[in-house]
Amino acid sequence: MSVSRRNFLAGAAAAGTLATMPRILQARCTLRVAVINDEISQDFDRACSVAANDFGLHWIELRGMWDKNLTALGADDIAKARKILTKYNLRVTDIASPLFKSDWPGAPVSKQSERRDQFKADFDFKQQDALLEHCIELAKTFETDRIRCFDFWRLDDVKPYRAAIDIKLRKAAQRCAKDKIVLLLENEMSCNTATGEEAAATLKAVPETNFMLNWDPGNAATFPKNTSLLNGYDLLPKHRIGHCHAKNVVRKPEGKWEWAPVGTGIVDWTAQLKALERDGYSHAISLETHWRGAGTPEASTRISMQGLKDALAKAGTGC
Repeated sequence: MSVSRRNFLAGAAAAGTLATMPRILQARCTLRVAVINDEISQDFDRACSVAANDFGLHWIELRGMWDKNLTALGADDIAKARKILTKYNLRVTDIASPLFKSDWPGAPVSKQSERRDQFKADFDFKQQDALLEHCIELAKTFETDRIRCFDFWRLDDVKPYRAAIDIKLRKAAQRCAKDKIVLLLENEMSCNTATGEEAAATLKAVPETNFMLNWDPGNAATFPKNTSLLNGYDLLPKHRIGHCHAKNVVRKPEGKWEWAPVGTGIVDWTAQLKALERDGYSHAISLETHWRGAGTPEASTRISMQGLKDALAKAGTGC
C-alpha cells in the first residue's frame, strides 16, 4: 500500500514540511495519537480534515466547535458533528468537558475563577450534576468511554475542603461506572490537582477503578517546584493513567511561564513517551498545544504536531 505525502506551510513563525502519518499505524504502536479539535479550528470539518488527512490520525478529542463548547451543542450540531467524524473516519478519544471547573461552594472565591479560559463554557457548582449527566449522554452519542473533569478552581488552602471535594469526585465516578464510563481527572494548574504529587494524592483518595488521571506534564511543569525530568510522573500509579495531553512550556523570569511548541520547552517528550511505553500505557496521547506562536491555532498546532511525531519516533513507539 503506497502512502501519499504532503508539504504545507507551518505558519507565520516558521515554515517547513510535515509528512503525513500513515492512516494505518504500524503494528507495534499501541497509542491513540490524537489532537484536540479546537486547537486546530472552530470549523469542525476543517479540524477533522487536518487531523485525518494532514496528520494521518485515527483519533480526535472533542472540546468545542463552531464557537460553542461541546456541552452547549444542540441536536442538529451534534448530528452534523457525527457525520463529519464518519466522513473522515475519526474516532473520539474522550469528551473534554469543563466538568467541575467551578468554584467550590463555601470556600473563598478562587483567584483563578474569573480569569481562566473555560473554552466557551460557564457552569456554576449547582449545574455540575446536570452537566455530568449531559456529558454521559455525549459520551454515548460520540461512542467514547471517557469524560474529562477537573477538581474545582484552585484555592490558596484547599485542606479544609479537600475531603468534601474527594467525596464529590467519588460520587461522580460511581455515577459514571453505571454506564461503564471512565472519569478522567486532568491535573490543571488553575485547579486543586495540578502537579504529579497532588495527582497521586487525589487518586489515592478516590480509589474507584474507573476514576483515572488525564496526565498533563506540561500543566505540571508550570509550577517552579516541579524540577524532575517528567514533572512528577514517577509519583503516579501508572495503572491509573487513562489519558495524556501533550503540550510544553518555557520558564520566564520571576517564576512566570509561557506555552511552547512540543519539541521545545521543559518537558522532555521523548523521555515521557519512553516511560509511558515502558509502563504499558496504551491510551491516548492527545496534542493540546495551547501555544500560538505561529500566528494561528492551525499553524501553531501543525508545528507542535511535528514536534510530537519527532518525539514518538525518537522514543521508538512505532507510531
